[in-house]
Amino acid sequence: MSGHSKWHSIKHKKAATDAKRGKVLTKHSKILNVIGRNDPNPETNAALRVAIVNAKADSVPRDNIERILKKLSGNDKDGVIYSQQVYEGFGPDGIPFMVTALTDNVNRTFPDLRTAWSKSGGTMGSSGSVNYLFDHVGIIVIKNNDKSEDDLFEAAIEAGAQDFSYDEEGESEVITAFTDLSSVQNALTGQSIDVIKSEPQYRAKDPRIVEDEELFSKIERFTDALEEVDDVDEVFGGFEIKI
Repeated sequence: MSGHSKWHSIKHKKAATDAKRGKVLTKHSKILNVIGRNDPNPETNAALRVAIVNAKADSVPRDNIERILKKLSGNDKDGVIYSQQVYEGFGPDGIPFMVTALTDNVNRTFPDLRTAWSKSGGTMGSSGSVNYLFDHVGIIVIKNNDKSEDDLFEAAIEAGAQDFSYDEEGESEVITAFTDLSSVQNALTGQSIDVIKSEPQYRAKDPRIVEDEELFSKIERFTDALEEVDDVDEVFGGFEIKI
């Protein structure tokens, strides 16, 4: 659960800012296009069902989602094709970072990201330079509703989860293997568990503890610079904040 509490709240504030300038809408449009291109029917495409849940969780209007699915279901499939790319490297003070991007032109995305990376106090690495320091997992956020911690834990394990983190404030996390994300979400839904959002993440195996305000400020500026790159989807840092 590296850096979950404080960093998680920061990320939510940043998500709200991104939404105002349209980046969240663009991000989910790309994701739906990638996942739904070969099978635009959420009834038969489990990954697409997950993507729709996530889009709704980020307040993407229903009309936007339906318009994208309708277009994918038509005969016009010669439009822009997006691919997912993963980039690796080091940030301030040698902290490892993983960055995912959705792009229609890697020859644009790579130099844009490399420039942002180097100008913000980091060093972009080659494939495999830091990914061994992270676990690729699936994270499912669920509503507690009137269910107890024991009830939710049992439901998560029965669904095939690897771990579970209970939060008394009303939302808890189910952690899965990356490859099991869709199946676990479907199993939880089948047990009448309300799924708020589910997504793949990179989580550091041994996160660096950050207790220094100055270093934290550098990390924030670095992360902001990477997220400003249009094609960047998510930024994952190998650190845990304890300030």
